[in-house]
Amino acid sequence: MEEWIQVVSEVGFPIVVTLYLLHRIESKLDTLNSTIQMLPNQLNSK
Repeated sequence: MEEWIQVVSEVGFPIVVTLYLLHRIESKLDTLNSTIQMLPNQLNSK
């Protein structure tokens, strides 16, 4: 049981940080994707 607590404490923090960063970057990638998709329309209208 003590070994499991040690493993979770060692590995758990990096997993939480990774999930947080992936969540943050996902919204930025969605915005970037929509902006890139609108780019040809903006270029054609000028």
